[in-house]
This record gives sequence, structure tokens and C-alpha cells, in this order.
Amino acid sequence: MCGICGIMNKHDEPANRQLLQKMCDVIRHRGPDDEGYFIRKNVGLGMRRLSIIDLSTGHQPIHNEDETIWVVQNGEIYNFQQVRNSLEKRGHRFYTKTDTEVIVHLYEEYGEDCVRHLRGMFAFALYDSKLNRLMIARDRIGIKPLYYFENGEKLLFGSEIKCLLQDPAVSLEMDLDAVDSYLTLLYIPAPQSIFKEIKKLLPGHYLII
Repeated sequence: MCGICGIMNKHDEPANRQLLQKMCDVIRHRGPDDEGYFIRKNVGLGMRRLSIIDLSTGHQPIHNEDETIWVVQNGEIYNFQQVRNSLEKRGHRFYTKTDTEVIVHLYEEYGEDCVRHLRGMFAFALYDSKLNRLMIARDRIGIKPLYYFENGEKLLFGSEIKCLLQDPAVSLEMDLDAVDSYLTLLYIPAPQSIFKEIKKLLPGHYLII
């Protein structure tokens, strides 16, 4: 199943490793096999992994050749072998056999349009250190969940709401419109969540900060 989470502070305040660890710990059930972290300046990425593809070298976060692009992914890219073959012909070098690695090299080729080349169920977060840019994205149908919080000072994201609630800056105020939707429809349509300050990323969408 796997789970991802992360932080990006907007004013170059260093990412809080302790907070990132807490965000990962609460989704341990999603990925009992492995955990991984990337922290650089104001950005932190976290990962809990359930090992399915490339059991030995698929540790995340995954990076590109010069370690300027880093990614964590929850899900599976169905066409990754085809995409990998195409990227290798273009000169990209891979160091794992995991499907996640194709994302960083697709981003090198196509930027945010990398998502157009992916077929599968996924939620991922990618950090481009050259541009100090964080991109989070979700598959077209929305099979894999992705929640976020943004308040002008920071962006938090995670596979489950409980990741975001590890930061005391996130209010527990409920969204009464979302409650109404739940009581009427038995689910809460995106982008709303049960909490007013937490949003779901829409299926087939990405967010860049």
C-alpha cells in the first residue's frame, strides 16, 4: 500500500525532521517494510514502503543522476518498463529496477508534463532542488489518496489526514459543509475533507509550490 508525506516551508525555514518522523510514524501500517527520508533546507519528504517491485534496491526517496531531483511515490506505474526503455534510449541512467525511478527521469525530460506519460495508480511528491520546487500529483481516477494543508507559511501533504494533524499549526475545526455532504452522500467530495483547513488533491491534478 505504501504512504508518503512531506513539508515545504515557504520562507527558507529548515524542515522539521522530528515532525516529518511523526508524520511517517502514524502511517506505518501503510508501509511496514521500509522507511526513508529526504531533508534539504526547507523541504522534507518521507516514505513508508510496502515492498512489491524491486525488493532489494527500491528504497525511497529515489533521485536522478546528479541528485538534484528527489521523489517519493505511493502506488504502481503500470507502463514503467516501456517508459524506462524509452528514457534509456535518450541517455538516462537508472540505478534501481523500481517503477518509481521513471518519474524523476520523466520530469527531467518533460517537467510537470511527466504525469501525461504515466499509466497507473499513484500519488507522488517530487522536489526539484535547482528550482526549489515541490510538485505533488495524483492519478487520473484518484485511486491513491493525497491530502494537503497550506497556510501561506508552509505546505504539508500526506497519504492520510493524520499525517497533517501531527503539526499543531493545523486546526481541528470541522468543515460543516463537508459534514453535510457526508450525511447526505455518505462520502465527502474532493477537494473538501472533514477538516476545514485540510484539502484533498483532486484526481488527475497536480500542485506546484
